[in-house]
Amino acid sequence: MSQYLISLPALESNASILREVAERSGAKIVLALKAFSLWPTFAKLQPYLSGCCASGLWEAKLSQQYFGKETLTYSPAYTRGDIEELLEFTTHLDFNSLSQWKSFREVCLTHPRAQAGEIHFGLRINPLHSTGETPLYDPCSPGCRLGVTRDQLEGADLSGLSTLHFHTLCEQPASDLVSTMEAVERDFGHLLASPQFTDLNMGGGHWITKPDYDREALIALVQRIQEKYSIQVWLEPGEAVAIHTGVLHAQVLDVFESQGTRHAVLDISATCHMPDVLEMPYRPDVFLVADGEPAATPPAVCLAGENYQLATEQGPHLHRLGGPSCLAGDSIGDYAFPRPLEIGDTLVFDDMAHYTFVKSTLFNGVPHPDLALLHEGGEIETVRRFGYEDFAGRLG
Repeated sequence: MSQYLISLPALESNASILREVAERSGAKIVLALKAFSLWPTFAKLQPYLSGCCASGLWEAKLSQQYFGKETLTYSPAYTRGDIEELLEFTTHLDFNSLSQWKSFREVCLTHPRAQAGEIHFGLRINPLHSTGETPLYDPCSPGCRLGVTRDQLEGADLSGLSTLHFHTLCEQPASDLVSTMEAVERDFGHLLASPQFTDLNMGGGHWITKPDYDREALIALVQRIQEKYSIQVWLEPGEAVAIHTGVLHAQVLDVFESQGTRHAVLDISATCHMPDVLEMPYRPDVFLVADGEPAATPPAVCLAGENYQLATEQGPHLHRLGGPSCLAGDSIGDYAFPRPLEIGDTLVFDDMAHYTFVKSTLFNGVPHPDLALLHEGGEIETVRRFGYEDFAGRLG
């Protein structure tokens, strides 16, 4: 049976790195729920982070219910009902446009929690500085709906706002944040220098916990910005919390050859269970669990006694890994294994904690993998098992 397996020790290790960065830089770091929202793990993460950032009402409620610290909420658009609920508990409420802020300014500023100083209201800005390689994930692409550009601010009434918020990165290094911040200072520095603005949210997309990430550059940047503008910096990483903390276990259902291509159909799907494989696109490392001596270093999340053999891009036993959905392009890629795959083999896809089950679907009625936790002592705890009722319940 397929299974997402998340390592609690690996999550805690990442979180400890983030806490060190926060302590040294003075930034406040929160978990981006859009990347990783497996709430049964929050008890491990809560001591290390300042809270969560949410992309709307439902994620904000998840933060409040299961994390219980700061909740930073931003959405491209809110309904009146969203605002009324969020005002009761969120600690930061950021708007995407001047028109939304104008629509809800009065209800926001007259709320008792706002009057008591318990909520910061913010505006997302767009520095028009693209650094990523994938247009789908570029908030600075021409005509993008996300954030307010400098020309839109001319003559605008910004009263009541105290936070500026930008989010332009996606799994990128510190150097891209440094260049982005130069653009922000160029176009919005006059606002940062105003006593009105007390907080700067630098969004997410920072791969802070990757071994080659330049954490010293990040710390220096945050320290400089906070000192120069007397402002509190916030960071909202998601992948940095969950990178290399989880795997996806799959089983081979069928093996056959067609038109010169050797196919292996699995019980997991790219389009249903790991959509970034198609959207980024992204090529995960794949391991065969096999008898005999291990042929590669296993993933960070592994089980005692298992032998892992890493698949390569080329080799004599090349297979095209595909999912069980009816989508013709539901293909994970071509992988060569140490031996021919057989029905019943177990494959392990590495780095499957972030942007996987938060984006997964029940398309085509494909069964959803279990959600499981790997504890420090090696115990596996299944926290959610999906069934037909979950599929049917979404449809009526």
